[in-house]
Amino acid sequence: MRDETPENRQKLRSGYSTGACATATSLAAADLLINGRAGGSATITLPRGERVTFELQRCERISRVRAIASTIKDAGDDPDATHLATVFAEVELVENPGTRFYAAEGVGTVTRAGLSIPVGEPAINPVPRKMMTEHLADLGNQSGYAGGFAVHIGIVDGEKIALDTMNGRLGILGGLSILGTTGIVRPYSCSAFIASIHQSIDVAHANGVRHIAAATGSTSEIHIQERLALPDMAMVEMGDFAGAVLKHLRKVPMKRLSICGGFGKISKLAAGHHSLHSKDSAIDFGFLGQVAEKLGAGNTLVQRILESNTSLEALEYCQSENVPMANAICTLARATASKACKNRCEIDVYAINRNGEDVGTSLGS
Repeated sequence: MRDETPENRQKLRSGYSTGACATATSLAAADLLINGRAGGSATITLPRGERVTFELQRCERISRVRAIASTIKDAGDDPDATHLATVFAEVELVENPGTRFYAAEGVGTVTRAGLSIPVGEPAINPVPRKMMTEHLADLGNQSGYAGGFAVHIGIVDGEKIALDTMNGRLGILGGLSILGTTGIVRPYSCSAFIASIHQSIDVAHANGVRHIAAATGSTSEIHIQERLALPDMAMVEMGDFAGAVLKHLRKVPMKRLSICGGFGKISKLAAGHHSLHSKDSAIDFGFLGQVAEKLGAGNTLVQRILESNTSLEALEYCQSENVPMANAICTLARATASKACKNRCEIDVYAINRNGEDVGTSLGS
């Protein structure tokens, strides 16, 4: 087996979520207002009990009852769009107890049903809200403060950064989401990406869409959307996370899922892999050779497949001898996908080449 892309075998560094950054900065700003403490760092407790300290970029009063604190988000070695972004909290002391959340610069507002936050609310997810609420309540109790907090969370240039995310398609307008379930970002777990996949499916379902398409990249997305004439809301940017789509469909009813990707990615799904990233799965030329042999390929063709450098090279050899490799791979991929989602919906699979042209399909009933 060979990888189509190189892998990095070095140990990767974890980082912290925007929710953890928002918690640290809101706590620092509130502590300054209540106790006059303006340190260079803030220590918080993550949902699983870890105590972590965030260096503050800024912590200062705006007025007698309002302060701002900021930190630079460190996502570790995860390819996160918000890595090194400035996350800030403006906190205002208010008379009524409790914590109320607002979107400051760079944080979006929810405009479509189906997300975990109601329409009209700032896109600050439930776990970060809980973290901030608990930390601020503890601070108030320890300091003898009986009032409440108005917390405005923002991300510098967040609206621009959001253009590289799926927020617009999800109906989150004006900026980014404040995310996190554990507070920790694991390298290449891509938790934010997977969360967006789930949210895409949830939003589509909540708005009456019952046929969605999951694509591995921009070329496959353009191809399948044009081919099937699907609305933007039906499109799911899957990337390498086929399993995230398929497992979520066990919970969210859909009538049909159309999967589209490059032939190499689809061949990995056909071989039974749910993660299509090179760190988790490789192009299996032995598997491709076995499929070709079952389709009637002779020994010479099978040997050429085994010696191929890329999956598309192997496919071209099959095409030259009229061996329907691509359709067979799509059929096997469809079987993998149907099993993973426990046959909750009909599935179609489309494979394309680098030019975005069809090379194979397998359609459900």
